[in-house]
Amino acid sequence: MTKRDFIDSCNFSQVEMQYMAELGLKLKAAIEHGYYPPLLKGKSLGMIFDQSSTRTRCSAEAAMTELGGHALYLAPGQIQLGEGGHEGLADTSRALGDLLDIIGVRTASQEDVEEIAQNSRVPVVNFMTDDDHPTQALGDLITIKEYLPEGKKLSEVKLVFVGDATQIAVSAIYLCAQMGMQFVQYGPKSKQMPKKIVEKAQEIADKTGGTITLSEDEAVLKNADFIYTDVWYGLYDQELNKDEYMKIFYPKYQVNDELIAKTENPNVKFMHCLPANRGEEVSASVLEGEKSIAWEQAANKKAAMRAVFVYLLNANFATDADSIKIASRYQNELQEILEQRP
Repeated sequence: MTKRDFIDSCNFSQVEMQYMAELGLKLKAAIEHGYYPPLLKGKSLGMIFDQSSTRTRCSAEAAMTELGGHALYLAPGQIQLGEGGHEGLADTSRALGDLLDIIGVRTASQEDVEEIAQNSRVPVVNFMTDDDHPTQALGDLITIKEYLPEGKKLSEVKLVFVGDATQIAVSAIYLCAQMGMQFVQYGPKSKQMPKKIVEKAQEIADKTGGTITLSEDEAVLKNADFIYTDVWYGLYDQELNKDEYMKIFYPKYQVNDELIAKTENPNVKFMHCLPANRGEEVSASVLEGEKSIAWEQAANKKAAMRAVFVYLLNANFATDADSIKIASRYQNELQEILEQRP
């Protein structure tokens, strides 16, 4: 069996991302109907965290438990890695790969996650770095599919990311490119997506029919189906302080009722990866308003974790181009169960 990792939002094809999103939705429906399919029975997830986490950690642990598996939280100082330890990434990765079935990693460095993946014999999942947040992308896809505008195909969706080019924005641009969607970053030129990321996304979009736009012109908000934002100064960003970021982004790039109105779409939905700073990147009225799906989006982190763990830990899912067809048996089983329940 060829080992697969999910350490970059572009690791999987459009077909695979679509499949994982559908699998996540079916597992979510099954569990909501009281059936917990034991697809991860006997499997163990090791979670290396050297940064704080609420949604990612909790969703990963809960996903493993719900599907019959087990998660181990490996915090700084609890394993012999990094400061205070005496074992490097390569040796730790080899050891954990022999002890566990899958590894999740949250750390600042994308290169560290790649090194862990290179030295582990089991799948490695990026739980967020300063460069990317792949599981967020999958959760966002699940959420977009749940709230897909009536009469529209996924490829017709327009997502506008407002504000800073955070790792969440990066995962969003790659997701839109992969799925053939329209991606817009509406933000100040000094804080727009780096050239190398735009070029990578554009290369993908050229194959899928997606579009990539970066702009300071508020006209790009028109006809948006989803308005997405993130904090203006990252949890781990020491580049500028809060006051300096406020000068750059406020008030033009705050997602408030006025900005939402500029979409001219009465059905537009608001997304945020959370945590949010009310009164900064988003107003309280939008975050808590009827157009907000930020809380549903957060809950779908668990749907994404279930899907990616099942996908990576099932040999039939991860071996060749026919994996989608082989995996359909799980879809059929889940569908039969759902149809039998009230």
